[in-house]
Amino acid sequence: MFLESISSEEIDKKPLSAFEGEIYVVERPGKLFSEAVRYLRRQSVLGFDTETKPVFNAGEKHHPTALLQLSGPDRAYLFRLNTLGLRYRLRSILADKKIIKVGAAVKDDIRGLQHIAPFKAASFVDLQQMVEGYGIRDKAVKKMAAIILDIRISKSQQC
Repeated sequence: MFLESISSEEIDKKPLSAFEGEIYVVERPGKLFSEAVRYLRRQSVLGFDTETKPVFNAGEKHHPTALLQLSGPDRAYLFRLNTLGLRYRLRSILADKKIIKVGAAVKDDIRGLQHIAPFKAASFVDLQQMVEGYGIRDKAVKKMAAIILDIRISKSQQC
C-alpha cells in the first residue's frame, strides 16, 4: 500500500528524476505545430497540464490560460496559447475518446481551455481523484511522485 502523506524531508531523500525526452515550444502554426499534432495523435496516453498566470487579489479578473502542455513518452510540446490560440487540431486531441489525457486537477484546466475555444473534453484522468482510492491524502504532483513512484522532482524540472 501507499503512504497517506509524505514530508519534505522524506521527499529530499528520494532520487531526483526528470523527463528525459525532447521538449518543444510551439508558438505559431507551421511545420512544428503539424509535427506535434501528428506525434500526439499517435499516442494512446498523454500527459496533460496547463499554466495560467495566478490571481492574487479577490475580485481581480482571471487571466486566460497561457500554456498547454501535452506529452508522450519521449516528447513534450508546450503550446503558447497567447500566440497560437486553441486551434481546432488541438481541440480535436482534447476531445478524442481514444487518447487518454492524464493530469492533476484537470477540471479547472479544461474549464480554462474551454473559455478560449469550446470543445467537448473526453478521456481525461485526474490523478488527484485517482489517488484518493488508495488512501493518499497529499495531492501535490511532487508529493504524489514521491509516494507512488519513489522519486523526487524539482519544480524547475516539473515545469
